[in-house]
Amino acid sequence: MSKSPSCAERQNKDSRRRNLNGRERFQRTMHFQSVDRAPMIEVGCWNQARDRWLSEGMPTGTGLEESNLTYNGNRFFGLDEQLALDLKLGIMPPFEEQLLEEDEHTRTIRDANGIVQRVMKDSSSMPRFLSYPVRSRADFEAMKARYDPTTPGRYPANWQEIVSASKAGERPVWGPGIGSVGFYSMMRTWMGTEAACTIFYDDPPLAREMVEFIAEYVMAALKRALEEATLDYFMWWEDFSYNGGPLVSPRIFQEFLMSGYRRATDLVRAHGVDIIFIDTDGDPRVLIPLLLDCGINLLYPLEQCNEGMHPKAIRREYGHDLLLWGGVDKRALTKGKREIEQELLTKLPPVLEDGGYIPQLDHLAPPDIPYENWLYYLELKRKLCGGHHA
Repeated sequence: MSKSPSCAERQNKDSRRRNLNGRERFQRTMHFQSVDRAPMIEVGCWNQARDRWLSEGMPTGTGLEESNLTYNGNRFFGLDEQLALDLKLGIMPPFEEQLLEEDEHTRTIRDANGIVQRVMKDSSSMPRFLSYPVRSRADFEAMKARYDPTTPGRYPANWQEIVSASKAGERPVWGPGIGSVGFYSMMRTWMGTEAACTIFYDDPPLAREMVEFIAEYVMAALKRALEEATLDYFMWWEDFSYNGGPLVSPRIFQEFLMSGYRRATDLVRAHGVDIIFIDTDGDPRVLIPLLLDCGINLLYPLEQCNEGMHPKAIRREYGHDLLLWGGVDKRALTKGKREIEQELLTKLPPVLEDGGYIPQLDHLAPPDIPYENWLYYLELKRKLCGGHHA
């Protein structure tokens, strides 16, 4: 890969583009073109992080009091805005939510997906999942009715406004938005992690039927959006990896999941969307060649669970074939300014200057990040990205 110009050199080379809007900046970054600065994007924080920051001086009125994910276009933090299509591709109608049991510290509930789980009242840990709605072929057949692409409400009431905004060309537009889906992730929602891993061995025909159903459903649900709106990138939500690798092997991916990905991704690309990313935590590196073969060309959020997941390492191996988004180790922010500087200033510049990369925390900001560190991280990242928020 040839040496790319620095961020400053790229800015000087194309001074006419100093006032890019968000969509132009995103598209040019993702196509390795000159930009005024890199996009400033973050995804959100834990509820406990928000509460801590409020106690440490974060003012009210930032938007975080309403939702820990109110980062999109957050002006207080100087973040760029994106437009989501907000399609509801999840379960409709949902299961009736029920409180099944309660004690001093926990609540056992059945949630909208039909999953029975025990949750901590103070949200201090992940839920303990107790049972799932799909345990047999009959359960799967019943579940299909809740994934009808024609169900009213899958498209938001203000859909025409979203379409108009998507064509305005000011903000990058991503789809599908609410209820983002994937193949393994949907099977896991139906059956749980263990069953979603073993079904490929225990009942291969049923696994293939599930993948085929999901592919047909997603393509039918997206048809109107692809025909009417203008998209910049498409997202698959999977989370099928942990720090030791993916939960599905390359053989299982190739034999069972690949056909569904390829069909749906080909449809999206046929409508002019050439940035297609997969969202998975952990280490999915052994699957990257297969993802690329499916037309998926952006990896997110590059969780720093080992050295091989660093943006520099992945860029070194795959060059410009693979776009990158994330990769800032959230653990550095829990320490001090020196560690934050080490993380940003010594690790990221080569990839950032090369292009095709958006720096962002590798997950939600956890509660052990002090508010002062969070602000320092944003300030330093803004300088590293090459400018100030407009």
